[in-house]
Formats: sequence, structure tokens, C-alpha cells
Amino acid sequence: MIKVMSFNIRYGTAEDGANHWEKRKPLVVERIREFGPDLLGIQECRDDSQAVFIKTSLPEYEFYGVQRGGGPETALEMAPILFRRDAFRVHRTGHFWLSETPAVPGSKSWGSTFARTVTWAELFHLPTQRMLTFVNTHFDYEPSAIEGAARFLRTWLAETIKKSPVILTGDFNAVKDSFAYQTLMGAEWRDAYRASGGDAETEGTFHGFGTAGKINPIDWVLVSEHFHATESHVDRTGEEERFPSDHYPVLAILKWAG
Repeated sequence: MIKVMSFNIRYGTAEDGANHWEKRKPLVVERIREFGPDLLGIQECRDDSQAVFIKTSLPEYEFYGVQRGGGPETALEMAPILFRRDAFRVHRTGHFWLSETPAVPGSKSWGSTFARTVTWAELFHLPTQRMLTFVNTHFDYEPSAIEGAARFLRTWLAETIKKSPVILTGDFNAVKDSFAYQTLMGAEWRDAYRASGGDAETEGTFHGFGTAGKINPIDWVLVSEHFHATESHVDRTGEEERFPSDHYPVLAILKWAG
């Protein structure tokens, strides 16, 4: 069994009033600890005191992330991956930018507003003695950039899956009838939420601290055919007017297919 979580925690310097990071950060860690993921993909984590808080609050996890760069406004943001030290051993880690020059730090393409990264790790799963690749990302919000990123990532994943089972988490800034979703999905992929029989009425994740008229499912956990999703749901926990984030996290429990 492998427990997976995707969680956009909202960047810590945002002026969010009652939902400012300093007021809600204990709730973020509380939701993570409540589920206890083996693999955790986070989006919008700044490489400053926000990342320090996550690392010190979750010492049982290895943390790997890289600043996305590309300009002063959001250059410190990361899409880091975390994995339990008692469940995995690291074989390799890496990252690249979602652009036509993926090795160039801070690079952008396809009309992207911000630089965007993909973070990955090849991990040895100790309980089953098997290798897997865990991948996390955060797509831009410009439609052309979302489509370009989906095409690019699909190509990279197609090569990766030839060598290793893959688990992908992320905030894709796209709903599930979008070009991006259809591009990333295929015969060899599963949407953990839908594959486990999740209710379409409750799969929405972005709620804007309770202000969104429609809660869209833009955060996904996708897995290669090497896994079965036995359970998945969206954690809709909130505390009165304060929420852990402006996104609800997606949780999934996986087992190996064979």
C-alpha cells in the first residue's frame, strides 16, 4: 500500500487576511499528518520560511524541491516532493522546466506567465523492494501554456514509464474535460480518484478560501497501469472561515497491480 497526497498549500506571502499563511500553516501540517502520506507533492511552497516550516514540522520526510526562478515576483516558489524516510530509499532525483529549453533555469514557453517546474525522484519502495518514479508539477494558468506543458510532459512521461512505474501529482490549472487531462491520460494511465469510484460531485479542489462559485477539479493524482487505486477522496476540511489552503488536497491509496 502506498498513500499519496497532492496539496497546493498557497504561497506564504499572499495577502489572504484571515487565511494568511501564518494563521493557517498549522492546519496544513494537520491535514498532512491526518492522512500520513508516503508520497506528498506540494505546490506553491516558497523556498523561504514557508519551506523551513514544512521541513521542520515533517522531519520524517525527505524534502526535494527547486526554485522555479523566472522573475522576482514568484521566483522562490517550488513544486517539491516529500517522501517518508522509512518507506523509501532515493536512487536519483531531478527536475526540469516546462519549456522548450527544459534545462535552462527560469525558462518559459507557450505564452506562460511564470516559469514552471517538474520535480521527480526515482525511489526504492522498501516494503515491496520495487522501484518507482514520483513526479510533481504545477502548470501555468495561461491556456496555451497549459496545452504546451501537457504535450511536453506527456512525452517525458512516455519515456519514463518504459523504465519505471510512475506516480504523478500536481496542480494542472485545468479541469478533467480539458485538452491537458486528455493528453496526459491514456490506456496506460489511471486517474486515482476516478479509478477508485470517486464521486464526480465532490472531486473539485480549488475553492478560493470558500469563495469560488464552482469548485473545479484542477489538482490530480495520476498513476501508471502498475498501480490500482483502492481509495481516493478530496479532503474538504475547513475550520469555520479559515481553511488550510485555497485548494483542497487530493488523497489516494494505491496498491501494486501485480
